[in-house]
Order: sequence, then C-alpha cells, then structure tokens
Amino acid sequence: MSDAAFTIAIDGPAAAGKGTISKAVAAHFGFRHLDTGLLYRAVGAQVLLGMEPLQAAQRLSADMLEGSNLRSPEVAQSASRVAVIPEVRAALLDFQRSFARRAGGAVLDGRDIGTVICPDAEAKIFVTASADVRARRRFEELVGAGAAISFEQVLADVLERDARDRDRAEAPLKPAADAVTIDTSTLDIEAAVAAAIRAIEDRRA
Repeated sequence: MSDAAFTIAIDGPAAAGKGTISKAVAAHFGFRHLDTGLLYRAVGAQVLLGMEPLQAAQRLSADMLEGSNLRSPEVAQSASRVAVIPEVRAALLDFQRSFARRAGGAVLDGRDIGTVICPDAEAKIFVTASADVRARRRFEELVGAGAAISFEQVLADVLERDARDRDRAEAPLKPAADAVTIDTSTLDIEAAVAAAIRAIEDRRA
C-alpha cells in the first residue's frame, strides 16, 4: 500500500514512551503525527474550567491542543475521567480517523488506536513498561518542571489511571491482536525507537 494511506497506530499506558517514540517514528518516515491523548487532555482541561464533557468534546478546536497546562497531573486525571464517557469518545472519533487516512501517511498514538480508532492500520505497536519505571519517569518529568509532588503520589496516580484505562467498558487499554509489543522498561529511547522502526519496516515490506 502506498504512503498516501499508511497508518501507524501506537498504543500504551501513561509514561511508557509512546509519545516520544511516535514523534521519532513520524519524523523518520516523514508522516504527520497526532497525540490523541492531547484531545482528551484538552477536553479534560475545559471540564476543569466548568464545561460539560460532551460539550467540550464537540467544541474542541486545534488551538485548544496548544495549552501549556495540558501536561499537568490535574489535567491528566481529568482526561482519564472524561475518556471513559462513550459520548465523548464518539465525538472525537471522526477527527482521529480523518487524520489517520490523510495523504502522506500518519502516526497516531493513544490507548485504543489499534483496537478501535484504526483497527485496519497497516502497522500497530503497543508500547509498555512496568508501573514503577513509568512512575519514575513521570516523577522526574514533573519535578523537573517545578512540581511539588512525591514519587509515591505519582505512582498512585499511574496505578489509578492504569486501572481506569484498562477496566473501562468503552475501548479499554489493551494491545491489538496483531500489534508488536515493545517493553521499554530496560530500553533507552534510541533502542526503543529503533525497535519500532524495524517493526514498521517489516509491515511496509
């Protein structure tokens, strides 16, 4: 299949490295990239300001994806809560699918890209890592940004979010049956990106 309709779906839990890998993969192949988690974070941010979740999803615009507060722990938890609402997921579905089939190829990362959003994606990758490793990465990121938070709190947040994502009735977090799983617990970013590129090259071949 030509690059005009080549979709790469990259899923995984929080702080597994899927965002960094997705950006590197998109740059390597010259594809456009969409962090679908930002859609839910943007909706979650609007909900924290008092808007109803469905209304926030329906009114979502590109400029709302640029907010500097979208990476905060509060917004992350709000995003996880709105992501379990079927109507919110449905409102964001068309946007994601349209992006996925754009000319020139596309990389989408999230939690249900390979299973729900783009089940026919030409390449699917599931990026994971242990909860402790992921919490340590997120903790260092937050502390580096000046947040006053303990490692124990970050770990609790990661475990809570994992459970909510994994156990929700609508589009639960799980690898697609035909996804290549990459565990980044003991990999540096260069090795993880290389593994992802090899997996995608295999599918393109």
